[in-house]
Amino acid sequence: MIILQRTATGVRPRDLMAAAAAVPLAALAASIVHAPPARASSAQASSAQVSPGQASSGQEATAQAAIGRSAATRPAGPAGLAAPAAPNPRDFDLRRGSDRGAPIRALDARLERSSVGALLDSSGQRRFGRGCGRPAAVPARSLVYCFDREDSTTGKWVPQGVTSVSDAVEGERWSGGGRPMLVSWHDSGRVRLTFVNPDRRTYRHVLLVYPTMKGGRPTYTDIGIHAGGIAWYGNTLYVADTRHGVREFDMRRIFDLGKSKAGSTGHAGWVGLHGKKYYGHGHRYVLPQTGSHHFTGGPTGGKCRGSGPLRMSWIAVDRTTWPHVLIAGEYCRPKAPQGRVATWPLGALSGSGVVHANWAAALPGDKIQGGVRTHHRWWFTQGRGEKRGRLLMTSRDWSDWGRVTRRTISHGPEDLSCYRGQHRIWTIAEHAHKRALWGFPADACS
Repeated sequence: MIILQRTATGVRPRDLMAAAAAVPLAALAASIVHAPPARASSAQASSAQVSPGQASSGQEATAQAAIGRSAATRPAGPAGLAAPAAPNPRDFDLRRGSDRGAPIRALDARLERSSVGALLDSSGQRRFGRGCGRPAAVPARSLVYCFDREDSTTGKWVPQGVTSVSDAVEGERWSGGGRPMLVSWHDSGRVRLTFVNPDRRTYRHVLLVYPTMKGGRPTYTDIGIHAGGIAWYGNTLYVADTRHGVREFDMRRIFDLGKSKAGSTGHAGWVGLHGKKYYGHGHRYVLPQTGSHHFTGGPTGGKCRGSGPLRMSWIAVDRTTWPHVLIAGEYCRPKAPQGRVATWPLGALSGSGVVHANWAAALPGDKIQGGVRTHHRWWFTQGRGEKRGRLLMTSRDWSDWGRVTRRTISHGPEDLSCYRGQHRIWTIAEHAHKRALWGFPADACS
């Protein structure tokens, strides 16, 4: 990966890239009407906070009323079809999945843990590549990180989700001073997580695994999901599970197979316990799933229905509202019912009870690959196949979307994440040979 700064904005240029294919994004937020941000003072926040997993009847009623109001004035459906029906609040209820505590504790006794900081500083990192901005058609004034040649051209692994330390902690620096960004990839039955270290211009892949017990011994298996979105909040990484909800991973439970007597970085075809050794398809690090949240209405189908549990296509964090929320939305094709977007209080997701969405609405477009909200302003990426993707920008009050502004951006834009200190929103261009991790300026991302 290499960092490209397309204009002089205080960051030293690391590579020159022709701007012939660039699309300026200088006025991304222009002419967007928005409601005042719903911030709270620390005292108000303290008094308003709900215990994890709990909500008073009044707060629950308020959330359900908000969901009902969100569809009072709705965008028309695809190709002029009738407007979508109001979302049913109960469609978005989440319950905690099975406890992975037993295999996790057993693995903890056999394998060496690693912190995020130690992982970022470890030997064997991959170095940034260069020159990915032009083939990906990254817009002007963007900050660009390129993967190395192998990761930029592979069609086997496909990047999907994006999040960063800005989502994880208020101060935007992890313990030890690191400023990592994360990218999820899928590979027909496997998922990996890339820890990007912009300060050292390096990155490392970590295998995500599902812990279990087999024959009385702890082991783990591959995770076969799309991982279309990721969101890092505190010590928890949330990974979108399209048909079921979200999976959770504890950043304090990274296992270093290279430093473990019972671990091995060999045998790329092996995962979990083989004989007396633990493997991770050649990866040095594995990150086991520690929990999950599933929809109470059961798994979703293979297509969008416009009702029932949400297809969890992408996720994001909004730290500019109180309480902080997890955002999730659906990717739906033009002839399908309109996709939906919903939010849940992140504090409630740490509890054991049913978690109710505190807001939901129909999306303002189809084929939405990613979305994020800050200060009531919204950004969405829209896929267009082999054509360059689009960025949709709008705002939202309780009843309706504001005017939607559209811009042509890179090929294959995916998940979105706001990096507040940079005033940039990041996405990943997914296509092989047109692949880049890039962020565009957005003043409202703050």
